[in-house]
Amino acid sequence: MTQRPFRILVAEDSRPIALVLAGALRGAGFEVVVARDGEECLGLAHSAGLDLVLLDLMLPKVHGLEVLKQLKSDPQTRNLGVIVCSAKDFKTEMDQAREWGVFEFMAKPVQPEALLEAVGRFFAAQEGGPFSSGPAPAPAPAEVFHPRMREEHGAFRLWGTRGSIPVSGPGFVRHGGNTSCMEVLRGEERLLFDAGSGLRDLGLSLLSGKPRPLHLFITHTHWDHIQGFPFFAPAYIPGYHITIYAPSNVDKDLESIFRGQLDRAYFPVQLEDMRATLAFKDLEEESVEISGVRVSWEHTVHPGATVGYKIEIEGRSLAYVPDNEFLKGYFGPPEAVGPDSEQAMVHARLVEFLAGVDVLIHEAQYTNEEYLNKVGWGHTSLTNGCALARLAGVKRWTITHHDPVHDDEFLEDKLNLTRQVLADLGCRLEVLHAWDGMEGYL
Repeated sequence: MTQRPFRILVAEDSRPIALVLAGALRGAGFEVVVARDGEECLGLAHSAGLDLVLLDLMLPKVHGLEVLKQLKSDPQTRNLGVIVCSAKDFKTEMDQAREWGVFEFMAKPVQPEALLEAVGRFFAAQEGGPFSSGPAPAPAPAEVFHPRMREEHGAFRLWGTRGSIPVSGPGFVRHGGNTSCMEVLRGEERLLFDAGSGLRDLGLSLLSGKPRPLHLFITHTHWDHIQGFPFFAPAYIPGYHITIYAPSNVDKDLESIFRGQLDRAYFPVQLEDMRATLAFKDLEEESVEISGVRVSWEHTVHPGATVGYKIEIEGRSLAYVPDNEFLKGYFGPPEAVGPDSEQAMVHARLVEFLAGVDVLIHEAQYTNEEYLNKVGWGHTSLTNGCALARLAGVKRWTITHHDPVHDDEFLEDKLNLTRQVLADLGCRLEVLHAWDGMEGYL
């Protein structure tokens, strides 16, 4: 008399997975029936003359562990073999399944070859052959995928994000208290932007390497943007070549401004004590290119000669505009400002300059209530900053140059309001508040 083939129930709610498992089993000569949920599985287990159940745990209607419990509690199905095939291969589920007498626990995705090996072990054990009491070891991955940040477009780090004056104290821990300073990295190249008090820590970070050429771009020479320069350690080390760029000032040339900052009446060392090679350059050309990094600039609305910078690397762009009074004197809703409106036309060159940048680092220093008494101070209100981000179509906006009286809690509330305004404008761009030490990639 010919022995009938073994009959296996595949309890699996995913149709594609059920087809793969059933196809592999039928190809090996087994009879297969399929249940789409726990309730159907229990019904077939009592009526289909089964030898083995392949049981998923996340079944509709009756959970797989409950199905297992009922099968092993019922004298009619107590001896029915069960192999669990589940994505829930946590210790909790595996221990519970073993307590109820499963033959093996296989983690999804289950390869057909591994399934057939486990089924073969089960039937061999039933016939007194070799027995495996535990789950088959998971095959080692052929290759592990390691995602990495793309560095060819460069990275940036903010070393100072405050305006006016450095601040400290328990209310300024999250965002920091150093005044404006940013570093852009591309390979071995280091480009520095503004020399606020954050420049001190930036300089110390460079000392672990060898002296190198450095390029320092100044947006303007107000005190909070140059006050870190006397404490910039590389300036005192021979071998460093530091080129300092800034917009032309009508009152003093650039070297005289930095030399005056180090006058003996204000500071114990003078410019001559700096042993690095220093070069001072007014921004005359439209842009400069340094090792494949293009830096261009545009004038901004701020007292004195002030610019914002755009850094372009391999088709990606970052704009750094810490001081700019966009829509000066405007108090209306941002949705009323279109590209052809009278208010926006005054700033058309800057909007075009910033159009479509991948990362915009731009201020929004004042709330609208504060701005009522700050018109002409050279800084942007919250909603006017939102209007700029919308008009320029930027992809990400990081808000910098935080007011020294705005503590962490205040800035958190201000950021939430900014996000609400942008959402109301239909702008889904990512917006963050800058903090000292913040890093990002272009």
